[in-house]
Amino acid sequence: MNRADMEAAVRLYFQACNKVDRDMFAQCLSEEVVHYLATGMHGPIHGIDPVVERWGADVQANSSYWTVDAVYADEQTRTAMCEWTGVKPGLGKVLRGAEVYRFDDSGLIDEVRIYYASRRDETIAANELEGFPYAERGFTA
Repeated sequence: MNRADMEAAVRLYFQACNKVDRDMFAQCLSEEVVHYLATGMHGPIHGIDPVVERWGADVQANSSYWTVDAVYADEQTRTAMCEWTGVKPGLGKVLRGAEVYRFDDSGLIDEVRIYYASRRDETIAANELEGFPYAERGFTA
């Protein structure tokens, strides 16, 4: 898998989110994809169909859409990172963030980790993704 393929898969993922198109999701996501979310967002999401439902509900309720600002990819680790902008006209909000994507042997995204460009929450001890196995993956603290 090369960097261009990874970037194309990430961009296709965003198109699928905007169009709420399950077939497009299946072209870039593994059926067993795990989408980790920030604490309080009721994650992680397991599988394509729950991903379609989650982002489809946001599109329906808020006229949400997302744009890709930049994609970076590393062939050695089969990971990519994307900076994005999320627009929610129904709420009058704009969100910015980044996601890390891990690719399986077949070139499909099997993990998404979302990070928002926002202030730290001083009311919680650990500002991290809900349910992500930090210790198992060798992350510090």
